[in-house]
Amino acid sequence: MNFSSDWTRRSGRVASLIAFIGAAALGIGGAHLDKQTLAPHEINGGDAPPPILRETQPPPRGHLDIDSAVQPHLRIAVVAKGLEQPWSLAFLPDGAMLITERSGRLRIVRDGKLQGEPIAGVPRVQTGGPRGLQGLMDVALDPNFRTNKWVYLAYHKPAGGDAGETVLARGTWNGSALVDVRDIFDSGATDTEASRIAFGRDGMLYMSISAPGSPKIRRAQDPNDYAGKTIRLRADGSIPGDDPFVGRAGVKPAIFTSGHRNGHGLAVNPETGELWETEQGPNGGDEVNILRAGCNYGWPVVSYGRDYWGSPVSAHPFHDGMEDPVVVWLPSIGVTGMTFYTGERFPHWKRNLFVGGLRQGGIPGTGQIQRIIFNDRWQELRREPLLTELKQRIRDVRQGPDGLLYVLTAEDDGALLRIEPRDTK
Repeated sequence: MNFSSDWTRRSGRVASLIAFIGAAALGIGGAHLDKQTLAPHEINGGDAPPPILRETQPPPRGHLDIDSAVQPHLRIAVVAKGLEQPWSLAFLPDGAMLITERSGRLRIVRDGKLQGEPIAGVPRVQTGGPRGLQGLMDVALDPNFRTNKWVYLAYHKPAGGDAGETVLARGTWNGSALVDVRDIFDSGATDTEASRIAFGRDGMLYMSISAPGSPKIRRAQDPNDYAGKTIRLRADGSIPGDDPFVGRAGVKPAIFTSGHRNGHGLAVNPETGELWETEQGPNGGDEVNILRAGCNYGWPVVSYGRDYWGSPVSAHPFHDGMEDPVVVWLPSIGVTGMTFYTGERFPHWKRNLFVGGLRQGGIPGTGQIQRIIFNDRWQELRREPLLTELKQRIRDVRQGPDGLLYVLTAEDDGALLRIEPRDTK
């Protein structure tokens, strides 16, 4: 590498970060510059061009009226504010909602109001870490929750120093707290980020475990490492005997699929029963994958993405023996949680996939949801961006029991939003 050009890039980053820190300290214009708008690769010198900095946008007040191409007259209602980097939500049968915060707290929204005290019983969570993205991740209810009251948490467990290990915990919901909480699966994988949980139609629990994002680190292809994999477990955390690699020497037995970079969403296709996954690429190459037992999804051997300086990750985006995605983003939108819409409140959205995004093309203030439309064979037809007016990073989107869509914004002053029909009378 040319020393002069390298120094120019690095000094530009330093100048940008100094300006960012100074502006935040001075509170320019009374606004807050949120450090969370900086991605890990932008903070680490030399990993990417200097970041674009901007004032963060506060959550909307009250509601915001929007329209969709085929489903007009919509309203974005603010259900709750004051959440710190909310990550996931689960709907309780009584109408309340559990929400995880990456900082290690589990919150509850009852009767449309965020309760002041966090839920007791959450295990100690390792936050921060080398890339600042460790913490409490997903929350999911057991399919038989009404009888067994089991709640599952994916989180980073302290593993010495600032390291966190991706683990799965299960506790019992007693109506106000988690009790009898214990870890039921220890991955041994540290230096990871996102983790999601979903139950398949086979009754098994599936969990994504991310890999370090650099294409130079090939842990996603290491069969003796759970990083960069999805795993398949029984509800008690034990490993089923029919997992694809059980009994194979040198291969972690719970591996279901491999070759993943950063799995941010898991959802069951309600029509086919297949498990779909969203996966963040680097500078482009975000994906939606259909997970099939024993398959390899390529990272970092193949990718449609480029590194943060613009070079292709791989010479070709496909390879024999590795699975192609069903949806790809170029540039990246920083894909996050997703849901298939099956409700009655938005009839023109049925069979559509809704995917959250943190920002598009590395530009701050471009967070969104994308609505993806498929044909009868689940081949993509078109996409529609939604919620761009908010200028908020979107972490998760879920269909509620009421047939409405619920959205979490990935901000230090995060919010729970609801997409609902707007009364036009």
